Parts: sequence; C-alpha cells; structure tokens
Amino acid sequence: MDWGTDLWDHYDVIDKHTQSGLDLVERYVKFVKERTEIEQGYAKQLRNLSKKYLKRGVKEEQECRFTNHQSFQDILNELNDYAGQREVIAENMIVGICVELTKNLRDLKEERKTHLADARKAQQNLECSFKQLENTKKRFAKEWGEAEKATQQAEKMEHELNATKVDVDKVKQQAHVKTHTAEECRNDYAAQLQKYNKEQNCFYYTEIPLLFNKLQDLDERRVRSLAEGYIQFANIEKKVIPIITKCLDGIVTAGKNVNEKQDSVRLIEQHKSGFERPGDVDFEDYSQAIKPSSSENNLNLPKRRPKLGLFAKKTKMMNAHKNMLPATEDFSHLPPEQRKKKLQSKIDDITKDLQKEVDQSDALEKMRGVYEQNPQLGNPACLEPQIHETAQNLAHLRGELHKYESWLMEAGGGDYSTHTAVNNNNKNCPEPANQPHDIYTDFDDDFDDDMEGPVGMVTALYTFEGNSQGTVSISEGEQLSVMENDKGDGWMRVQRANGEEGYIPSSYVK
Repeated sequence: MDWGTDLWDHYDVIDKHTQSGLDLVERYVKFVKERTEIEQGYAKQLRNLSKKYLKRGVKEEQECRFTNHQSFQDILNELNDYAGQREVIAENMIVGICVELTKNLRDLKEERKTHLADARKAQQNLECSFKQLENTKKRFAKEWGEAEKATQQAEKMEHELNATKVDVDKVKQQAHVKTHTAEECRNDYAAQLQKYNKEQNCFYYTEIPLLFNKLQDLDERRVRSLAEGYIQFANIEKKVIPIITKCLDGIVTAGKNVNEKQDSVRLIEQHKSGFERPGDVDFEDYSQAIKPSSSENNLNLPKRRPKLGLFAKKTKMMNAHKNMLPATEDFSHLPPEQRKKKLQSKIDDITKDLQKEVDQSDALEKMRGVYEQNPQLGNPACLEPQIHETAQNLAHLRGELHKYESWLMEAGGGDYSTHTAVNNNNKNCPEPANQPHDIYTDFDDDFDDDMEGPVGMVTALYTFEGNSQGTVSISEGEQLSVMENDKGDGWMRVQRANGEEGYIPSSYVK
C-alpha cells in the first residue's frame, strides 16, 4: 500500500500529516534540549555542593586523618565525578540527538517543500489545460449555434417567393462559411479534449502517485530517525550507568572504609601529651601550729581541687600558651608524646635521605673503579668533586641523625631498628677528608674480585645507544658477555665481542 495509489485524492491530508510529523521532530528536539539544560543545571549544583563541603587548609587536612572525615571527602569526590557523568549525558544528547535531528529536519523540510511545489505545479498545469478545453468547447458551441442559425436562414430564404437568386446564394454562402468554421472549432475541441485527457491521466496515474510516494518515503525516513532519537535518549544514559555505578560503589566503599577504632587510636596519637596524671592532694592541717610555707603565706582558705569546667579552661589556656611558645629544633616546646612523634618523624626523613646518599655513593665508587680499570670509558678524576660532595652530605646527615636520635633518647623514646640497615651499609661509606682517594680502598678491593671473568652470556633484545660515560652501545640480537650482574640498580656490566666493556640497562637483554 502506498500514498500515491490509495491517497491520490487526499493532497491536503498528506500536506497536513507531513507537516505534523516535522512539527513533532521540532518538539522532540526542544524537549531534549530542555532535558540537557536540566542535566547541566543538576551537574552544576552537584559540583557546587561538592566544592562547598570539600575541606581545605591545615586544620581540615588534620581532620581528614580520621577515616570518617576522609570517607566524607571521598564521597564528595565521587559526587563530583557523578556530576561529570551527568554533563556527559547532556553533551551526548545535544550532539547525538539535537544536532542530528535538527540537520535531518532541515533537509526534510526542503525536500517536502520541493515535492509539494511540484504537486501544486502539476495541478496548476492540469487546471490550465482544463481551462483551454473549456474555452475550445465554448467556442465550438458558439460557432456551431451560429452555423445552424445561418443554415436555417438560408433554407427559409430559399422558400420565399419574392427572394432573388442573388440573395439566396449570398445567404447560402454565409451558412457554408459558418458551418466550416464550426467544423474547425469542433476539431480543435476534440484535439484539446484528447490532450487534456492524456494530461489528466498522467497527472492522476503518474505524477501525483510519484510525488505522493516520495512524500511517503520522506515521512517514513522522518519517523525512522525520530525513533532512533527516542532510542538514543535511553542509550546515552545507559552508556554512563557503569561509570555512575562505579561512583556509587565508591561511595559505598568510602562508607565501609570508616574504622571507628582506628579513628580513636589516631585521636590518641595526635593529642596524647605524655604528661602524668595529677597526684593526690596532700592534707594540710591548719589546726596544728604548723608554719605554712612561704608560697602559702597569702592563702586564707584550704586549697580545693579544681572543677572539671575550670580544668577545661585551664587546658585551653595551656594550649594557647603552648601555641605562643616559639618552635625549637628539638621540639621541646611540645608535650612529651608529641615531641617523640615529631623527633621520630624527623629521624625517618633523615634516614631516607641518608639511604639515597649511600646509594649515590655506591654508584659513584663503582663508576670510579670502572674508570680506573678502563680509562677509555672515562676519567676517574672527573668523579672526584661528586664523590667529595656525597661524602660531605653523608657526614652531615649522620650528624643530623645522631643529634635527633640523642634528643629522642632524651625524650624517653628511641627505636633504632629502623636505622640499623642504613648504619650497617654506611660503615664503609666515604667520610669527608683531605685525602678522598684513600676512602675507596675497601671498595676497590671488592670491585677487583668481581673482575675475574664473564659470569654468563646474554642476547640484546633492543638497540641501546650508550651516550653517557661508562655505558656501551649495543645492537638488537647481539651476543654479550656478562661481566657483572644487576645488583638491584637496573644496570649490568657487559663485554662486546670486540672487547669493549660498559654498562647497559638490564631490561634490554635476556
């Protein structure tokens, strides 16, 4: 079934139906735009809400050490990500629905306008042809009537007794002319009728069905694109649901990460002063003839134990006074327990820096030994400034470590187990001296033991350009002799077939 066959006489119906369909597309596009505005506004409000409650500053950072505070911050971050997904929904709806449907709508409007214009033009051509048919028909009727009248007049003149032959011939001649003219009009009318019938047949069986079928195809394409827009309205949101679910799962995880016992312990660690509880108040018997001490001369009443409220005020005053004290290097301005924590933290930081310097010193000593045994790889003297600087840094850090450990012992703490490995590793490390060359004697002896010969063979997986001092260039697939295995620093010393030695990354060979 098609419009051209079944709705050939319903031009107005097709006109209104197609226009109504385009209006629906416009309404749907407007609907989606308003939906995106809601999503964007919702996302903006969520972001502002999240930003409003996110904590900033040192005080807030300290509070976030507690799991319940940190979990709330995690929830705010997840909410911010959730807002981002609402923005994604709005953006995808604008691009995937509004933009596409608007473009299709514009094309469909132009196409519909063309088809309707062609239909109206065909209708006008048929009406013009019909008018011509009516004109030729009227002329034929007029001329035929005049011819009949002239014929009748000639016949009447012929039967009159007083009519002359000349008058009769003249009337007959006029009747003949009229009849001939009427015959020509009759032929014109017949030709125009045949032409009109042909055009009418073409109009109703060819032109109009073709145009109406094109309008049907246009409307069906509109319906199909609109249906896709309906589906996208849901699918766009479905695509972000997994991410939204992750955000919600993150909120659930944040809730599960809250640990009330851990928060209690952290509060203790953060505020424990280490002071001893007050002892019992001694009884002072003023009824006896006991001379009060000089510090009690101005007392008239027995001393009373402060109330809890006064004690709280006293604590606040002590805290305020503590905050007014200048910070000292040994943290002696802090309560005992807090002082031990600060000192231990400082010792841990120094230990990390010390370990880095030890690693740097080991690397420089190793490189120096390589240069001494293989002068073609580099000049050992160029490493002396760095070695001397590293030795000075080590000496300074050891001094700092000893100083803070002494303060920690003085504060009643001091767990040196965390520094044992560093101290053991440092026992042979260089110390600043006037003769730095003597510092590396033990290391050079150990390095010489490693130079006995190859310890294995490897194959280069990749090409490596040895541009730095002490390194060697290798090519992919090259066979190499391992002179020294990787000691945990990511490098190994190898020897090429031509006798050239140097360091390469361990990950470049197998």
